[in-house]
Amino acid sequence: MQRREFITLLGGAAAAWPLGARSEAALGIPRIGYLCYRSSSSADDAFFANLRALGWIEGQNIYIERRFTSGDEQRLKQFASELVYLKVDLIVACASASTQAAKNATTTIPIVFASAGDPVGQKFVVSLADPRGNITGTSFDAGPEITTKQVQLLMEIVPKASQVAILWNPSTPFIRTYWHTAQDAALALHVSFQSHEATDPKDFEPAFEAMVQAHADALIVLSDAFMTLNRATLVRLAEKHRLPTMYGHNLYAQAGGLVSYGPSLPDLYRNAANYVDKILRGSKPAELPVQQPVKFDLIINLKVAKALGLTIPATVLARADEVIE
Repeated sequence: MQRREFITLLGGAAAAWPLGARSEAALGIPRIGYLCYRSSSSADDAFFANLRALGWIEGQNIYIERRFTSGDEQRLKQFASELVYLKVDLIVACASASTQAAKNATTTIPIVFASAGDPVGQKFVVSLADPRGNITGTSFDAGPEITTKQVQLLMEIVPKASQVAILWNPSTPFIRTYWHTAQDAALALHVSFQSHEATDPKDFEPAFEAMVQAHADALIVLSDAFMTLNRATLVRLAEKHRLPTMYGHNLYAQAGGLVSYGPSLPDLYRNAANYVDKILRGSKPAELPVQQPVKFDLIINLKVAKALGLTIPATVLARADEVIE
């Protein structure tokens, strides 16, 4: 590269740094990057609300660089590198894919994940109690046993089901363990299960067609970042094929899914803001153990149940944290 070209490139990069960010850096105001593989959601609202409650007011004593990629992996890598270039004081990574991108981009800037699955297995941290490096946060991984609960709830809602389909992404490491647990749960309840895999959006249509051909009575979607990103498509296909479906967290039910049971995403993201607060006030990521989910939400969409001709048992409704009518 010629010297003139290098100077031009460097000048262009500096120009790309927002003027507000540069001025706030000069004032010593911390800046954080907010990196998400998906588009924005209600979980993000919970994070920013708690950050404000903790005294961090955007534009006054904190600057926030938001980056949402809507499922574009290349942009995710670019945004992670961009946040490092901007020398943010901390990166919030929304889930596993964002955490991996941030980890690949820096080993020194603190990273807080808001809902990463199996952070030990994915080598984000050495252990939950002792993260060691520059990464910590709140884990989405409640353990594969939660899948047993999802199967049990679905069978209460669709008691006549004898064939349960399971849709999962085999490229997500921790999901494989969940799939085995779902299989064991189905066998224990004396129902047959069907395994259907999807690693690309184009896999969904054939997977649902295969479920119908195999006479599936109900479906469980094992949730990861990929499935969450495509939740609208999954909900639409479940409605089209009239398959009562259990999902892994509230965003699916809010998108029109029948029922979801899993870690409360708003709770996880609120807790992630607590980590940000502690680190900005001087704590090191290595000193902050990873927190596992403590709140789990059962959400039922009665409008969808009615469309499917299902009557939700009163015993299930009584346990619901939210009923969508």
